[in-house]
Amino acid sequence: MRPTRSDSGEDAPSAAWELLLPAASAPARTRGRSLQAALREAVRSGRLAPGTRLPSSRDLAADLGVSRGLVTETYEQLTAEGYLRSGRGAGTWVGAAVRAGRPAARDLAPRSPGAVADFVPGTPDLALFPRAAWAAAQRAVLADLPHRELGYPDPRGLPRLRTALAELLARRRGVVADPERIVVVSGVAQATALLGFALHARGLRAVGVEDPGSPQHDALYASAGVFAVPLPLDGEGVSLEPLRASGVRAVVTTPAHQFPTGIACSARRRTELLDWARSVDGIVLEDDYDGDFRYDRAPVGALQGLDPDHVAYTGSVSKSLAPGLRLGWLLVPESWTEEVVERKRTMDLGHPALDQAVFARFLERGDYDRQLRRCQRAYRERRDALVAALDARFPGAEVSGIAAGLHVIATLPRRYGPEERFLARTAEAGVAVRPLSAYAHGRAGPEAAGEVRLVLGYAQVPPARIAEGVRLMALAANG
Repeated sequence: MRPTRSDSGEDAPSAAWELLLPAASAPARTRGRSLQAALREAVRSGRLAPGTRLPSSRDLAADLGVSRGLVTETYEQLTAEGYLRSGRGAGTWVGAAVRAGRPAARDLAPRSPGAVADFVPGTPDLALFPRAAWAAAQRAVLADLPHRELGYPDPRGLPRLRTALAELLARRRGVVADPERIVVVSGVAQATALLGFALHARGLRAVGVEDPGSPQHDALYASAGVFAVPLPLDGEGVSLEPLRASGVRAVVTTPAHQFPTGIACSARRRTELLDWARSVDGIVLEDDYDGDFRYDRAPVGALQGLDPDHVAYTGSVSKSLAPGLRLGWLLVPESWTEEVVERKRTMDLGHPALDQAVFARFLERGDYDRQLRRCQRAYRERRDALVAALDARFPGAEVSGIAAGLHVIATLPRRYGPEERFLARTAEAGVAVRPLSAYAHGRAGPEAAGEVRLVLGYAQVPPARIAEGVRLMALAANG
């Protein structure tokens, strides 16, 4: 192929035409589309720069061994799309509308790149995901699922899954679970957004949140036009006097295992919370994010079981299977069901039906119970390993919170402070940690008093790496 020249007088690289050769060898019925796609990509990628003059249809057809009509049709199609430009008797040129280059896809998933040990809380051990059992469930569902089940689902979720979830939640968490009031959601985040929209529709513009607490609540409720009111904690849960004084009629709480402090809501405080909700015609939003993981005794039942008319209950498989599945559930009071379901319908027309059917089978066959037992054994071992390592490497350190969940609170002696210096040295040592102060909603964190209080996640870290990570953390702190 002889080279052509651009408007600037430079020869067009003949290598660009080589991109068209595979398309010219495509089967006859697809050759036209293949040639168009190859030439379009050559322009889009910058291999053919704006202003480059293309060969005549006769010359290019001869070089590629295709009909002139095929090349003419290709030129006309790409001219109509704006990739090429042409003038009577002036030839065909690469147009200037296309910007060369294709942006690379970035990965914005939250990770701690390069960390020797990652103690940032919130992530389970993804290596424990039951690939074989999940694959078997997928195969069985694909073989048996009626064609109609692949249509738009009930926005609440497949009846089969809602029935299985009702049985699971009643059995394991003491929930009053009516399948008609269960909504299958894309994790607790979507459940939170749905509740935020429901609050807003009822004229409520504020919701109480635990302080310290999940940093996601503020943004999720704000997206629904509801602002978060920080409420302090005491040793039993959300403090009642600040709650009453706030004027809110909705409060988010994690009663089984408060995040991040690790305390369990006392029986007295549970009663007080429900009395408050009844007195203001309000609602308690219960986030049972890790209620299945208690290591020193049987888990305390969900708050929802005491008053299903004043508690909305949500949970997910993010800690027990994998957050990437984006599978969770929301159980709402009967009087809230219609508006929540309608918002779910307009939001996404329902959760993916195939994923729901697979999870339903996983529940029905007992695979999920087996997975929970497997995780409980692994996470109990890792918690014990972390507590032992802290005791050995940081004499005088205190671990607080109940023996549950996927993280602990570690308070280090003051000699390891101030917190800012400790965190900097730990990061330099390749150990990822998160201070308790990071979860405060606008208040001064404990570092102001010279303390170092850490929220250490352990579920994703094997025991040997836990020991090594704490050793490196101690060397950095003492250095």
